[in-house]
Amino acid sequence: MSIQANENMELSKMLERARRNTLGDLLARTRDRMPEKFAICYKEQRLTYAELDDLVNQTAHAFLAQGMNKGEMITVMSKNSLDFVVVNFALARVGAVMIPINYMLTGGDVQYIIEHAEVTGFIASEEYAPLLENAAGNAQIRHKYLMDLPITYEPMDELSSWGVLSAIRKEEQIDFVDVEIADDDLAHVLYTSGTESRPKGVMLTHKSLISEYVSCIVNGKMEEHDVAIHALPLYHSAQLHVFLGPSIYVGSSGIVLETASPEIILKTIEEEAATQLFAPPTVWIGLLRHPDFDKRNLSSLEKCYYGAAIMPREILKELAERLPNAKFWNFYGQTEVAPLATALQPADQLRKLGSAGAATLNVQTKIVDDQDNEVPRGEIGEIVHRTPHAMRGYLHDPEKTAEAFRGGWFHSGDLGIMDEEGYLTIIDRKKDMINTGGVNVSSREVEETIYQLDGVSEVAVVSIPDAYWIEAVTAIIVPKAGASLTKEAVIEFCRSKLSKFKVPKYVDFTETLPKNPSGKVLKRSLREQYEELSEE
Repeated sequence: MSIQANENMELSKMLERARRNTLGDLLARTRDRMPEKFAICYKEQRLTYAELDDLVNQTAHAFLAQGMNKGEMITVMSKNSLDFVVVNFALARVGAVMIPINYMLTGGDVQYIIEHAEVTGFIASEEYAPLLENAAGNAQIRHKYLMDLPITYEPMDELSSWGVLSAIRKEEQIDFVDVEIADDDLAHVLYTSGTESRPKGVMLTHKSLISEYVSCIVNGKMEEHDVAIHALPLYHSAQLHVFLGPSIYVGSSGIVLETASPEIILKTIEEEAATQLFAPPTVWIGLLRHPDFDKRNLSSLEKCYYGAAIMPREILKELAERLPNAKFWNFYGQTEVAPLATALQPADQLRKLGSAGAATLNVQTKIVDDQDNEVPRGEIGEIVHRTPHAMRGYLHDPEKTAEAFRGGWFHSGDLGIMDEEGYLTIIDRKKDMINTGGVNVSSREVEETIYQLDGVSEVAVVSIPDAYWIEAVTAIIVPKAGASLTKEAVIEFCRSKLSKFKVPKYVDFTETLPKNPSGKVLKRSLREQYEELSEE
C-alpha cells in the first residue's frame, strides 16, 4: 500500500471517529454536559451521569479484558436493575450485540434464540442464569456473567463457571473505551414473535436507535428536567428504546423499578416527585383501580405516555379527570422501527380520540393496498413506513427481510386508515397477531400447540376485548366426535407447552367455525361473536 493510500486511510478513520454517533457516544456526551446531574437510581443505588459513565467504562474494560470481541452476540436476561442499564451501554462501547431476552419465555423459546443468533455470551441475574445454562445446548458460550450481586458473591455449584460482574470490573479503568464502531453497526437484536410461529430477530443499529431517540424526544416533548419512572421490562423495546435511551440522551433523571407494581409506581411518583411515566393500558388500568391512587400525591406527574396496545376511550377519559395536571401521548409502532412510528399529541387526545396520531419527526407513513399502491385518505390498507429508525433486517432471514421492505417501505402488517389531516387509526392486525398486555402473541403458534392435543378437530385462536389485558388470547375449538375435552384440560396442556403469556385466557367449544367459500376461517366473525366472553 502506498504512503498516500495509508494517509487517506488514516484520515478516513479520524473523520469517522470525529463524526461518530453510537449509543456509547450518547452517554459520554451527556456526561460531559452534566457530570453531577442525577442520572439513574435503582433501589438504594443512585448515580450521577459521571458515576454512571465510569461504571459503564469499567464494565466495558472488563469485557475486553475477558476476551469479548466486537460483533459477538450476547444475551441479557434479567428483570429491571441498575446493571441492566450499565450492561446496555457497556456492550455498546465494546461493539458487542445485545440480545435482551423476555424472562417469561420457556426454555424451548430461549434455546431457539441462542441457537438462531449464534450467541457466545450470557449475562443474567442469578434468578435466570440456570434457565440459560439449560437452554445452551451445543452453543459455544465463551462469556458468562452474573448481574446485580455483591463483589464477594460466590456462585453456587451449578453456576461455578459464571463470573460476577461487580467483581470482574472492580479494578478496571474508568477511561473511555474507544473501540472502532460505525454508526450503522449492529447494536441490538430484539426477538419478536410477530405473526410467525418462530420469533424473528430484529437487527437494530446504533443509527436506527439514535434516530428513533431523536423522534421520541421531539414528539414526546422530553426535557432534561424530567424525572422519569422506568417500570416496564427493559427487555422490551418500548421501555428500553422509547424511554430509557431518550432519557439518557436528553439528560433527564430516571428511576428504574424492578417490576411494574401499581403500589410501587404510585409510591415512587409521590416520593421522587416523578414527572414522567410510560405504561401500556393494562398498567394504567391497574393504577386507576389501586386503592392508593387517591391516597398518594400524584400532582408532580406532567407527562404520561401509553402504547403497546389500544387504550379504551373510557379509561383515557378517566385518567384525564383523575390526573388533571398530566398531559397524555399515544405512541404507536413496531419493534422493527425501534419501535416508534407515530404519536398522538396531548392537544389531540379528545379531538382524535382513538387515533394513533401522525408520523413522528424521522418517519414517513402511508397506507397501501395489496399491490403496494397508496390508497385514498379514509380507506383501509396496510400501514407502511420509511424511516432511519428501521431495522437492518431480520437476522439470518433475507427472504422475510425482502418481503417486509418490498417497494422500499417497511410493511407493518397492521391495517389502518389515515384521515385528511394525516392521523392514523389502527383497524386490525393483518395477520392475526394478538397483543395481550403489550406483548405480541402469534395466534398460529397457539393453534399449532392446541392441535397437538388429542380430541381436537379444528381450532381458531383470536383476540377478544378484556378489561385488564386489553386483548385476551381466546381459543375456539371444534372437538372430534366422541372426544371429551374440557376448558381446564386445554389450558393445562398449553401451560406445559407455551410461555405463560401465550396460554389462552378463555376457551370455548363449538360444532363448526365460520368460514368463507375458500375454507378460510373468518376470525373477524369469531371476534365479534365472542366479544362478550370476557364479561361473563
